Amino acid sequence: MTDELVLYTNPMSRGRIARWMLEEIGAPYQTEILHFGTTMKGNDYRQVNPMGKVPAVVHGKTVVTECAAICAYLADAFPGKGLAPAPADRADYYRWMFFAAGPLEAAVSNKALGFEVPKERERMVGYGTFKDVMDTLETAVRTNPYIAGDTFTAADVYVGSQIGYGLQWGTIEKRAAFEQYFGRLALREAYQRANDKDNAAAAELQKA
Repeated sequence: MTDELVLYTNPMSRGRIARWMLEEIGAPYQTEILHFGTTMKGNDYRQVNPMGKVPAVVHGKTVVTECAAICAYLADAFPGKGLAPAPADRADYYRWMFFAAGPLEAAVSNKALGFEVPKERERMVGYGTFKDVMDTLETAVRTNPYIAGDTFTAADVYVGSQIGYGLQWGTIEKRAAFEQYFGRLALREAYQRANDKDNAAAAELQKA
């Protein structure tokens, strides 16, 4: 496998999560900005991601889509950065990364769309209620400095991004534990570099 990394993204998308993760690993990468409804849905990009959505990361001949998978993959592909715990210590790392990809994403999306699960159907949706999800997430970020313990990992990139966006757009409750947790993450140089790059890319798109 070559060391070449390519990020397919749009600065107004979840591609910001993948950008942050790439900045954390510190390896050089190429950025391909795609446009909603045109290049993102074009035949060329559908060869990379048949869903026609971003982000996607290509590492040599390996294609990875879905933000949680991208974070986990890059942590393993660049082990020297220490962004994944040792295999025997990954219980919380996997638990909270997949919690964010499953119950948290579903609950927040439903709330943003104004969809309320009928009480008699709560068992069907898997996450129960929005309050259940918020209370569980609060416990997770309040227990340790980082989501998987005392050390920052790729799971913090993914979970932290969800919380940061939720606080920004009002889809996650502004609880003190959430604000304190994301506040720690937002001080990271890699997060700030990624944010600056995506903000600059967004400004360029608006000019076009």
